[in-house]
Amino acid sequence: MENPVIIFGASGIGKVALDIFSSKNIITYCFLDDDKELHETEINDVVVMGSTKDDGFLKFIGKKCEAFVAIEDISDRKRVVEMLKNKRKVMPVNAIHERAIISEHSFIGYGNLINAGAVINAGAKVPNHCMINTNATLEFDVQLEDYAQIGAGSIIGAKAVIEQGALIGAGATIGAGVIIGQRAQVAPGSVVFKNIEADDIVFGNPAGTIESK
Repeated sequence: MENPVIIFGASGIGKVALDIFSSKNIITYCFLDDDKELHETEINDVVVMGSTKDDGFLKFIGKKCEAFVAIEDISDRKRVVEMLKNKRKVMPVNAIHERAIISEHSFIGYGNLINAGAVINAGAKVPNHCMINTNATLEFDVQLEDYAQIGAGSIIGAKAVIEQGALIGAGATIGAGVIIGQRAQVAPGSVVFKNIEADDIVFGNPAGTIESK
């Protein structure tokens, strides 16, 4: 990547993205965040210069700068991604840590964060805007959908499917072939051996539903 990056979101995920880009000698031009209290503050010498809607900075994206969206809330992240696609005609870049292990026979789309120690095995699919946190493992032929989030240290068994917007908590284990429905949440440390419906929240070993919407 030759151009510097503008990071949307100055929270913890933004800090992780900054570390990843810095480790690869990629310059971060600035942060943009909608929290006005963060404006003009610095994160590791990089300034939060304005909001995610600031045209003064958006005009650089696709010309002089790339974009990465580091916003944890999925609705807000989708809003920024759609704005970048519709207004700037660009897709966010990936933030992939140099110590992640990614099979050359896997598929990686756009706008993903893949942190240190993550393992993406052969045949696995990570489409767009997913977050794979530290030391998480996707075994062979795992299929993620857009905006899936995989917590630190989680293990996703072979051929499992994590549907759009689903959240797998830190240290969870998803059995081989299990389907986790859209927007479902698996609590940290849980072990899931059966399919989970969309919007369900599950916890335990074996995991059971604690909330269904």
